[in-house]
Amino acid sequence: MSDTMLIRVLKTAMIIGICLILLGVYLHNSHHMEALGVTGILISAGCVAVGMILSLPTKMYLTFVLMKRENNRPQ
Repeated sequence: MSDTMLIRVLKTAMIIGICLILLGVYLHNSHHMEALGVTGILISAGCVAVGMILSLPTKMYLTFVLMKRENNRPQ
């Protein structure tokens, strides 16, 4: 896999992760999840957890790839 394709995949995973975090926060604040009780809390917490898993390590790896790419670029 080329670097540009890898960067595109990582950026996509990061965007999906951030969207899942925002969805989890929205679900936590909605009245529909309040009616579900504990199940609603688990659903919203699950969205936030999966979003964190997708977004945080991806940001670190993407930073390392971009730093390596910048250092290998001829001056």
